[in-house]
Amino acid sequence: MFLSLILGAVAAVADVFGGLLLVRANWEKRYLRYSVALGAGFMLAVAFLEMLPESLRFSPKWGPVLVLAGYCAIHLLEHTIVPHFHFGEETHHDEFISARTSYSVLGGLAVHAFFDGVAIASGFVLSNLLGWLIFIAIFLHKVPEGFTVASVMLASGRSRKAALVAASVLATATIAGALVIGLLPSWIEAGLPLSAGVAIYVAATDLVPEVNREPGIRMALVFFAGVLLFLVLRLCLPSV
Repeated sequence: MFLSLILGAVAAVADVFGGLLLVRANWEKRYLRYSVALGAGFMLAVAFLEMLPESLRFSPKWGPVLVLAGYCAIHLLEHTIVPHFHFGEETHHDEFISARTSYSVLGGLAVHAFFDGVAIASGFVLSNLLGWLIFIAIFLHKVPEGFTVASVMLASGRSRKAALVAASVLATATIAGALVIGLLPSWIEAGLPLSAGVAIYVAATDLVPEVNREPGIRMALVFFAGVLLFLVLRLCLPSV
């Protein structure tokens, strides 16, 4: 529990760092997109090769249902309840985004962040290896996540302070998710498959399209590097 909370806090700090990255104005968009591509490949590999099989071990019948429920829940949030925003696109401040919309986006990303924490803690309940792999996958997309929510707030006319507060909300939600599983580890049977569905959605539906938008093969190669990184870690750290 202690380790999962510590790493949940580290992932949460990455959310705040993403907000700071935008507010400072001298950010490098190129590095942000590389982080998105690497994180997408690594997260997709973790979701399909670790989280999904472990979920099926709990319940071959209900595991897939909960994975699908996690996927559909985020799809509902992003495309029905709140609008969908791509990472890094909200920096065009001449576009009007209402205050109500910005807070809706914050709410949707907070749900993402909460299940990030659930996933990290769920992984450590099962094994240190799975916990570390999930943490790495989540950490790689946390900076773009914090960047996104901060940019949405700025685009809606909120202050730089409000943008950092929004990133801090995501950080708090991440820690809260880790804390829930840490205090109630029996909830892992539902928490892990739900988190797997969320991870698959975030990687395949949110992050991979960002990779595909870039011309050339460089971003695609970084995506595959993320998958390869997972496989290397999985082979080299079998007893972590």
